[in-house]
Amino acid sequence: MARILFIEPDRILAANAKKILKRAGHSVDWQVDPQAAMDSADAAHPDIIILDLLLAGRSGVEFLYEFRSYPEWAKLPVVIYSSVPPEDLNAAGIGFKQLNIAAYYYKPATPIVELSHSINQILQPAHA
Repeated sequence: MARILFIEPDRILAANAKKILKRAGHSVDWQVDPQAAMDSADAAHPDIIILDLLLAGRSGVEFLYEFRSYPEWAKLPVVIYSSVPPEDLNAAGIGFKQLNIAAYYYKPATPIVELSHSINQILQPAHA
């Protein structure tokens, strides 16, 4: 079971994702606001973060740059689950390696169940 910090502005999508991820045995802390997500990470110590790039107040990329600036969060797996196509992120000159992104899923093409399976695969080596 993983402790997931899910940063998602869409309340309906977040509610559905929480149900599916909880059914898969994970605990889910859902946050809309990037600052609340940062506070939650400090308090709950998640095993993995699922992050949308389209957040209120600042972008998911800005959040991730700040998050990665803290040594304790430099290696925490982050999965991008966003409506921003991955090629747009790369076209902006921001590479996956630079931000240490474990996986990138394009929302319109990825069901939440697939996201859940990916979490298990990403975390398996850490829990093996």
